[in-house]
Amino acid sequence: MATIGTAKQTLTSGEMLSLIQRTLEDDKAEDLVTIDLTDKTSLADHMIIATGSSSRRVASMAEHLVEAIKDAGQGRALAEGKEQGDWVLVDTGDVIVHLFRPEVRAFYNIEEMWGVENPALKQQAARLY
Repeated sequence: MATIGTAKQTLTSGEMLSLIQRTLEDDKAEDLVTIDLTDKTSLADHMIIATGSSSRRVASMAEHLVEAIKDAGQGRALAEGKEQGDWVLVDTGDVIVHLFRPEVRAFYNIEEMWGVENPALKQQAARLY
């Protein structure tokens, strides 16, 4: 269960995942990928990776996500990288969210590190690099 800050009612990992997915979809996040980490690491239960069309868009999505988590009574989510907006990490406890600009996501390709194939990302990386 996510236990962030002084939550009134703690969301389960699945509920937090759903909240994050809905918020990112509402913000028109692109190429949303969810990775189940339960059998891979003890750091978190899920990882979400998504793309925003610009630095401003990535920072805005991160800000909306942090607000949605706070509005759900889950205290504070930690967000790092909003100032640059190239790659923002939002840590909610049970769910880790990576938000990228397209070029940065293609360069790092963190899905591959977790064993997730993303053919569209590979095509984009081949065009860019």
